[in-house]
Amino acid sequence: MSRLNAANLDLAQEIIGRYPVARSATIPLLHLSQEQNGYVTRDAMQQIAELVDCTAAEVYGTASFYEMFKFEPIGKFCVNICRSISCHLVGGDELVEHAEHVLGIKPGGTTADGLFTLEAVECMAACTEAPTLQVNYRHRFRVTHEDFDRLIDDLRAGRLDGEIPPHGTLARERQHIPADRAAGNVSPDTPITPAWMEAAQ
Repeated sequence: MSRLNAANLDLAQEIIGRYPVARSATIPLLHLSQEQNGYVTRDAMQQIAELVDCTAAEVYGTASFYEMFKFEPIGKFCVNICRSISCHLVGGDELVEHAEHVLGIKPGGTTADGLFTLEAVECMAACTEAPTLQVNYRHRFRVTHEDFDRLIDDLRAGRLDGEIPPHGTLARERQHIPADRAAGNVSPDTPITPAWMEAAQ
């Protein structure tokens, strides 16, 4: 299913209601779509555009700025290995080569069983813990070749399912805000008199 299903469409309306301007919900809705489908489809971008009153091109322009949004199917586990300078100096490139050998794919590829997509990426902001990698954006630090082999074996066997959900899943618990507990958002175009000015009058 490429457009939001009925339950996620209800959730999308709730998310949009949290913002004074519907367009501000674009990124949360992109995450919602990716969580449902594993990637952001063209139909989903069109639907999001309709929901937030903009064009599909504007939705794509927003989504394509961020590395975490994918536009085609990828593996259940997206393995990102850092190649920035700190990781490079302590074996990051060698770790990428080892991963290529173990998985049988080059960066940008997905294994034939659909389990793993390998990516060589820029800094993960964990330079003191180099070399580092992420699986579905969950960090692993000071990774040796043996650590990598064990990680892949554990993922294949399902031993990390409680720790690393399928690609696209941001969190295991989604925030729900009842309507009577909402912040009372107002449009940025609404003139507001600051409380200190009211007190001075």
